[in-house]
Amino acid sequence: MTSTGLTADDLRGQVREFLAAHDPAAMQPLDFLRARFDAGLAWVHYPPRLGGQGLSRDLQQAVDAEFAAARAPGNHPERNGIGLGMAAPTILAYGNDEQQKRWLRPLWTGEEVWCQLFSEPGAGSDLAGLATRAMQDGEQWVVSGQKVWTSVAHLARWGLLVARSNPDVPKHAGLTYFACDMTAPGIEVRPLRQMTGEAEFNEVFLTDVAIPDSDRIGAVGEGWKVANATLMSERVAIGGGAVPREGGMIGAAARTWRQRPELRTPGLHDRILRLWADAEVARLAGVRLRQQLAAGKPGPEGSGAKLVFARLNQEISEFEVELSGSDGLRYEDWTMRRPEGANFYGRDPGYRFLRARGNSIEGGTSEILRNIVAERVLGLPSEIRVDKGVPWKDLPR
Repeated sequence: MTSTGLTADDLRGQVREFLAAHDPAAMQPLDFLRARFDAGLAWVHYPPRLGGQGLSRDLQQAVDAEFAAARAPGNHPERNGIGLGMAAPTILAYGNDEQQKRWLRPLWTGEEVWCQLFSEPGAGSDLAGLATRAMQDGEQWVVSGQKVWTSVAHLARWGLLVARSNPDVPKHAGLTYFACDMTAPGIEVRPLRQMTGEAEFNEVFLTDVAIPDSDRIGAVGEGWKVANATLMSERVAIGGGAVPREGGMIGAAARTWRQRPELRTPGLHDRILRLWADAEVARLAGVRLRQQLAAGKPGPEGSGAKLVFARLNQEISEFEVELSGSDGLRYEDWTMRRPEGANFYGRDPGYRFLRARGNSIEGGTSEILRNIVAERVLGLPSEIRVDKGVPWKDLPR
């Protein structure tokens, strides 16, 4: 029971009443999703009038299960994972009332896809060293620079942008955070073809892009604080997602193991048992992480979850290729495409093996995440920083 007195059964009753008045088979999917948002049944832990009811995050599962049983249309989270997992919590935490009302509803319904304009060619792991410049000109900002590894930028209507607004202060202090209209003049999106053959990533060039000051999220110069909220949410979204037992990558390996007994060897048997156990431990740790989130904001624990996620995906996909024997050398399709996201489960083991290589880079490199866990979870001494207190413009680049 929550502080408001509502239980999971109460919410199931709300969903049934909603479905009685909104037949998903008779309504357009977008109209249905808009009505669900307005009824506070989108994400129940969000405030009233922003798609929720101010309840516990744990109650969302009951709501989603009722809608799934009714075959109600979904909002395609695989297409807008950055929006749902990173943009929404950032806007909720740091956006003003007008921004929350303007962006959260079309974000949740899937009308507006979001991307993340963070990494740069010269500032990947060292995000605070970024060079994209934002100069204020009256009631707007003029932004120029380059971003890289931008997932689904080719589909996005909005981008979460961190830019340097003051080069005369230390690098962490001179950043400001914006929502960038991806249809604005001066934005060019180019595909980055990956070793999978596809290009879900992009590089984005910004040339004198005008951003209204009303699209700034957080105070001027506090972009690093806002960006950290996004990054913590990102790592939880990647590594702490809810999956059933034997779900995710280990599920595909386990199915092959059961269906193809002729491929088994004693050595592979030992490996799949270890990987299955590791995946189950990671799943249970994710359950605990989400319980912690229900009581507050994501913290450094999400970095640990994402770190484990990357390692397991790579080890399991390696196992799958070996289990496949000679078929593991095949690759189904290397056609250049620009997909809506990474589809780990609708492709062959070769795709999963190649795509999992990126898991230890995207969403924070494993090296950086180990530093975060060491310093913020284990309390070990910080690494020596020679740039502390030095204005960004004076740093070697």
